[in-house]
Amino acid sequence: MVYQPAAGARDLLPLDVEKKRWIEDRLQQVFHRWGYHRIITSTLERMDTLMAGEAIQRQMVIQLQQNGEDEELGLRPELTASIARTVVTRMAGLRYPQRLYYNANVFRRTWESRHNRQQEFYQAGVELLGAGGLLANAEVLLLVADCLAALGLQGWHLILGEAGITRSLLNAFPANLQDQVRSAIAHLDRITIDNLPLSDKLRDRARIIMDLRGPSADVLQKVSSLDLDEEQREPVNNLKSLVELLESEKKLPLILDLSLIQTIDYYTGIVFEVVNVTESQARVLGRGGRYDQLLGLYHPQGENIPGIGFGLSIEDLYQVLLSTQQLPQVTPASDWLVVPETPSANVFAFAYAQKLRDSTDLVRVEIDLGGRDAEAIRQYARDRGIAQIAWIKADGSPKIEPLR
Repeated sequence: MVYQPAAGARDLLPLDVEKKRWIEDRLQQVFHRWGYHRIITSTLERMDTLMAGEAIQRQMVIQLQQNGEDEELGLRPELTASIARTVVTRMAGLRYPQRLYYNANVFRRTWESRHNRQQEFYQAGVELLGAGGLLANAEVLLLVADCLAALGLQGWHLILGEAGITRSLLNAFPANLQDQVRSAIAHLDRITIDNLPLSDKLRDRARIIMDLRGPSADVLQKVSSLDLDEEQREPVNNLKSLVELLESEKKLPLILDLSLIQTIDYYTGIVFEVVNVTESQARVLGRGGRYDQLLGLYHPQGENIPGIGFGLSIEDLYQVLLSTQQLPQVTPASDWLVVPETPSANVFAFAYAQKLRDSTDLVRVEIDLGGRDAEAIRQYARDRGIAQIAWIKADGSPKIEPLR
């Protein structure tokens, strides 16, 4: 029998891990510079936690069978719900805002995964909790830009929408048709809009919403031309202020898209996607948005706590960066190979190797495990790119042989 990983799972070999860590380390440095602290939540969650507010579709969740237990459990398909649950149940009484980041794996079923496609993914992202308004929104979006700059990524755009505005524009449609109109707009499906039983006025409105995408000034002018009430004008004005602040920073290649509707439905304000565009394809590198009612679903008193965050896909960043030659091309070589020349030198060899490892800087040290002559040892060291050999004599004295 040939043993393989489970369907939808995969193994990461040492060089794959080095490339993954290269990305994660640079993202982590950015998160630290912005004052964010790492949080680690359970991989396994109760289904009622994951399904709260119908934010996650049940068919996305990989569920676990519990023998003799009534409780339904599932592997987390994303991190925001788990972090929201943790904050309101385990971090009560702490001062807000809370700046948290994560670097973790998630598990989810997709249509493609039914055909043995990938079901385990890696994400890094942040959640800014307990802060609403212009500055919090701007912080998270500028943090996204800083992350991509730290990776040296080129050719990306931030697609920015506003879930509250889009939902309010959909309220003009008959209740029994709103879900179909919403889905058609999300998928830019003009044929469905043309065939729904809508008045000419509502059909035109649906087409306008679908076309609210492009340079920010043009989109804001189009949406302002719609028949908006006072309640609808407020988020539009807030979006204008955010766009002005972001464009003054000149760090964000911004496209406004009020037809942007995320598959996760807990967003209440701005929503966004980070998209990398090449000649061959457009790849979504990450998503995020504002969710001001999600934490209230987990709060014992139902208290709403504002939140905003994003997640970046490590796999998609990896694929984009492969072509740039920035990622490590080999696993790191050891700095030293310590070789006991005789059995009586073994104790001295381990002591010398530990002395080297105790340096304040990272020093990679291997012990030769025997069974090879001197020339074979030298060839092994050259093949592995090891910088120098320390030959340890029976009296414990070292003889250093540089190989570079």
